Amino acid sequence: MLLEGKKAIITGGTRGIGYAIACRFIEEGAAVTVFGSRQETADAAVEKLAAAYPEAKIWGRSCNLTSLEAVTEAFTQAAADMGGLDTVVNNAGISQRSPLLDYTAEEFAKVMDLNVVAVFNGHQAAAKIMTEAGHGGTITTTSSMVAKYGQPSGVGYPTSKFAVNGMVQSLSRELAPVGIRVNAVAPGVTRTDMVANLPEEVIKPIIATIPLGRMGEPEDVANAFVFLASDMAAYVTGAVLPVDGAARS
Repeated sequence: MLLEGKKAIITGGTRGIGYAIACRFIEEGAAVTVFGSRQETADAAVEKLAAAYPEAKIWGRSCNLTSLEAVTEAFTQAAADMGGLDTVVNNAGISQRSPLLDYTAEEFAKVMDLNVVAVFNGHQAAAKIMTEAGHGGTITTTSSMVAKYGQPSGVGYPTSKFAVNGMVQSLSRELAPVGIRVNAVAPGVTRTDMVANLPEEVIKPIIATIPLGRMGEPEDVANAFVFLASDMAAYVTGAVLPVDGAARS
C-alpha cells in the first residue's frame, strides 16, 4: 500500500493511461478524484472504478483545464471532498499528427493550450493548496519520449512535451524548499485503445524497434506514477522517467 492515506487528483483520468493510473493509485490505498473532459465521462469512470473497487474513495470532476481560475476552483473543491491533497497527476493532453505545411494556427494553439497551459495551471493550483497545507506533496506530469527524439509529423506534440520537461525541471527546483516534488513520466509506444486497434502489419514493425520485444501497457506507465508519488521516491525530483522498453531512437 505505497499510497495509503494519500489524496490524489488525476486529470485525464477517465480512460487509457489516466484510468490505469487511477486504478493503481486506488490499489495502493489512495483516495482519488478523476477529472474528465466532461462531467458525464468523469461520472462514468467513477461508476466503473467503484464497481471494480467497492471500498475505494472516488470522486469525478470536470473543468476547463486551460482556465487557471477554473482549475484552481475545481482542485480546491476536490481537496475539500477528499479531506486534503497530497499528489496531482497532470495527465490530460492531446496529440496531433498534421504535417507542417498543413498545420493551422488553431491546431497548434489547441495542442499548446491543453498540453502546456493546462499543465502550468495544474502545477500552480496544486502548489497553492499544498503550500497552504504545509505538508508538501507531489506533482507528476505525463510527458513523452517524443520530446527527446521528435516525430516525423505533428510538430506541436513533441514541442509541447519538451516544454513540459522544462517546466518540470524548473519547478522541481522552485518548489523543493516547500517539500513539493515535481517529476514527469515519459512513455514510449503504449497499448492504448488507439494503438490496440492498429492492424498487425503496423504493430509488428513498431515492436521490432523495442529492445524489450513488446509495447508498453498502460499499467507499466501507471506503475511509474505510483513510484514517483510514493515515499519510495522521497529524494527524486526534477526527473523525466522514461518508460519505453529502451526504444530510444
